[in-house]
Amino acid sequence: MAQKTTGDLAKDQAGSEANTGAKSASRASVIHAQNLSLTFPAADAPVHALSDIDLEVKRGEFVSFIGPSGCGKTTLLRVIADLEQPTSGSITVNGGSPEQARRDRSYGYVFQAAGLYPWRTIAGNIALPLEIMGYTRAEQKKRIAKNLELVNLAGFERKFPWQLSGGMQQRASIARALAFDPELLLMDEPFGALDEIVRDHLNEQLLRLWAKTEKTVVFVTHSIPEAVFLSTKIVVMSPRPGRIYDIIESDLPRDRDLDIRETPEFLEIAHRVREGLRAGHSYED
Repeated sequence: MAQKTTGDLAKDQAGSEANTGAKSASRASVIHAQNLSLTFPAADAPVHALSDIDLEVKRGEFVSFIGPSGCGKTTLLRVIADLEQPTSGSITVNGGSPEQARRDRSYGYVFQAAGLYPWRTIAGNIALPLEIMGYTRAEQKKRIAKNLELVNLAGFERKFPWQLSGGMQQRASIARALAFDPELLLMDEPFGALDEIVRDHLNEQLLRLWAKTEKTVVFVTHSIPEAVFLSTKIVVMSPRPGRIYDIIESDLPRDRDLDIRETPEFLEIAHRVREGLRAGHSYED
């Protein structure tokens, strides 16, 4: 066996350092909040929306915020997106400010309603952020086709939103959010208005999409089964003011289908979420 030269050893060392760097990058913090609070001023009395939020989301995680209405789930998502400004504490997105992440177009945002323009075709709706960002028509066409394929809507590019079901419209909304290939996907209860059968189907599709794209996902939901099924980490929030009561790391396999909801492991996590939601309400007593 030939001995390695000094040059070979140097290459091996460089390769090892590169692998270490890649592993370190894969574990990098995408979102980091410390002592974050937000109070909305009001004529009668201020509204304390968030209080002392400490949270870290790492690259590639699927993190769900769950809690009762008014607990600040959407407000926290909007702070991450630079749509609301905290009154105290700190938050970084991709190592910088949320404003910088917004300017860098580091995230895509999926709202509760699909928000598609009815006078534009599905392809036209997906193209909208690409047009604003100055992509060429050829690149727009390529990205539209790729993302329609990702959300299983290939062949529907010439349809209008009113010709699609609610679930299909939300899938088109997800395709639009992914069109410019953001690192982070923010989703504000996108399936909340859909029936349970459609919701289950979209949950499975979203997991497959997450596996294909390896995006970091932050997801708001009121549904315990949805949060447990989708997530690698579940953030349980309590109301008035919104605070984090529990953070649950899921050890369920990433490759999962709906049958996993009948397993003891799934039910154990769901039970912990439910107990956290009950205990969190004690702040109101």
